[in-house]
Amino acid sequence: MRDREAAIPAREGRRLSTKETAELLGVKPETVYAYVSRGQLSSRREPGGRGSTFDPKEVEALARRNRREGGGSSSGGGELSVRTRITLIDKDRYYFRGVDAAELASRYSYEEIAEWLWTGALRPGVTFKAPEAAVAAARRSVDALPEHSGPTDRLRVATIAAAAADPLRFDLSEDAVLGTGRTLIPTLVAALPTVGHDHRDEGPLAHRLWARLSGRVPDEASLRVLDTALGLLVDHDLAASTLAVRVAASARAHTYAAVSAGLGALEGPLHGAASGLAHRLLLDVLDQGTAAPVVADELRAGRRVPGLGHRLYPGEDPRARALFALLEEVPGAAPALAAARDVVTTTARHAPLHANVDLALAVLTTSSGMPASAGETIFAIARTAGWIAHTLEEYAERPLRMRPSGHYVGERPPQPLPR
Repeated sequence: MRDREAAIPAREGRRLSTKETAELLGVKPETVYAYVSRGQLSSRREPGGRGSTFDPKEVEALARRNRREGGGSSSGGGELSVRTRITLIDKDRYYFRGVDAAELASRYSYEEIAEWLWTGALRPGVTFKAPEAAVAAARRSVDALPEHSGPTDRLRVATIAAAAADPLRFDLSEDAVLGTGRTLIPTLVAALPTVGHDHRDEGPLAHRLWARLSGRVPDEASLRVLDTALGLLVDHDLAASTLAVRVAASARAHTYAAVSAGLGALEGPLHGAASGLAHRLLLDVLDQGTAAPVVADELRAGRRVPGLGHRLYPGEDPRARALFALLEEVPGAAPALAAARDVVTTTARHAPLHANVDLALAVLTTSSGMPASAGETIFAIARTAGWIAHTLEEYAERPLRMRPSGHYVGERPPQPLPR
């Protein structure tokens, strides 16, 4: 932006043309007129002039304000860019508030990471406890769903029920949002039906979640993988679901509603449900004893092979790398690990794709007797902590700033009324 400011000399008494204003603001000329219509800029037509002119000081003030607010589109119509201090993804690694996320997840529990991400303070041994009233309301609502309901259906309904049980949900102060985060996450876990024999609603969250995912008694190595997976998946910059959360928070929706928006965007084969596809792929490979025919079927159908490649990582997904290392220590995970490596090696003959976190989650779920939807549940529970962090960050910004302008390409008015 400094280059644009330097390119336009500020001469005393000289007004800026629409083109100069657009260059200074880094937007298209159409956007300049949108600023005028919203009252953010004032324009004037000079006598005998053919276009509008603008006051340089007013334009410079708007440019400074836009930089502070950190939202908007690039001048070339590129992707929406939002300033955030939460996650950085760079060179096949990612960082939470500047700290290597993989190292963080290897040292601390999911709840410790969430608390630190929200407050900047590390609370060793912290665990989240759900209010009994919220759990009761959430369980009743989840139990009323049809049997074929998916995990995201259950979590959305549990979130709405927990919100209805909280009369103070419209308090958007930092302390209130933190309180919501500490109680909503364990409420979501407690609302899920149990499939194991351990029905505890206390202790580390990963232990409570295991009983909702697998009927097997967990060993320490498996619990460590699950807890590390939760920590690794806490946040991943502005993924589609996180952007939905920030849009809701920008409109000052309460925290439960913002999380619900994230859950709505999460449910899809290209986002939260991707691990389920990788789970089924691994089961097919284990059933056939080799990845070649399974991968061939995917390629023949014109589908991308699940669990491989990530648009943000040219190399291996660091989350997958961390989980694969831990899965080596899990009793009974060896066949699924071998199947995953076979998938990567077989596909590499056609495309140099690396394993992503969905494939690593699939190894955990298939080797632990979990259903294909378990990875989606893990993903959603983990990401809720990140959504709370983004909600806190967005509440500190100007309301309704997440409002990009549409580029209308339809019929120009006036058009006749339809008959």
